[in-house]
Amino acid sequence: MSNAILKILIVDDEPINCRLLEVMLGSEYETHIALSGPEALILAGQLRPDLILLDIIMPEMDGFEVFRRLRMIESLENTPVIFVTALEGETDEACGLRLGAADYITKPYSLEITQLRVKNHLTLKRQRDLLMNISLSDGLTGISNRRRFDELLELEWKRAVRSGTMLSLLMIDIDCFKQYNDTYGHVSGDECLKKVAQALCQTLKRPFDLMARYGGEEFGCILPETDAAGAVHVAEVLREKVESLKIPHDCSQVAPYVTVSVGVASMVPSLSMSFITLVEEADAALYKAKAGGRNMVNVKIFTEA
Repeated sequence: MSNAILKILIVDDEPINCRLLEVMLGSEYETHIALSGPEALILAGQLRPDLILLDIIMPEMDGFEVFRRLRMIESLENTPVIFVTALEGETDEACGLRLGAADYITKPYSLEITQLRVKNHLTLKRQRDLLMNISLSDGLTGISNRRRFDELLELEWKRAVRSGTMLSLLMIDIDCFKQYNDTYGHVSGDECLKKVAQALCQTLKRPFDLMARYGGEEFGCILPETDAAGAVHVAEVLREKVESLKIPHDCSQVAPYVTVSVGVASMVPSLSMSFITLVEEADAALYKAKAGGRNMVNVKIFTEA
């Protein structure tokens, strides 16, 4: 990740202060400006900046309150925030640090200190992001792992409960994979898993859809704000994509090539259920797809009694 694409949100009710920071940082980073606390919350949610420079003294909503509200936004709870202030006092600095601020910059700005502190905190964030990505990636295929799948599914479930929207889940299983390993060996089996995983990921079009290796030869696909018809369409496209790879599989009971079976479950989540319900329904649909002959899609539309 290069500095050129890192985003910084500057929050200050004085345009001249924003402009000064923009001049200091704009040559290396993508900078955005908010002139009030409420505007900052909206922009931060939309932009998901890598760093926020936040003035403390502002009318309507001060920096401390903006910080508290930022930490309530799931996508921003780990975004580093540097407080910017003309105040000189240990009490104010301690208050910000207790809240969880990454650092303090005082006015009038020192060009070198401001640039170095921003650079240091962005470097730390990149390192944390890299470690997080490694911990959430499957070691063999490189796509998201079971941990990432579970975390995101729970988040999307809660979001769908709040918004009352549909959430769909696909469970995908490579047909007759044990026979594939027995015939071609585990090294070839690993290569097969990699090819299938990459094909599945590349087929998804929306950035908020997730494909993950669920375990063994099984994959899970989370489709937020997607009804049953849309989920079935995606499932068919994924099934056809894997079939089109034409990976030889002489011992398959289904086709001379590697194929997949897909179980689809769609529902409007509610507080009375857990996201585990969606997994169980998708698993049940997958079982029916396999029992029905494999290389097919089976769907379960769940309606709460």
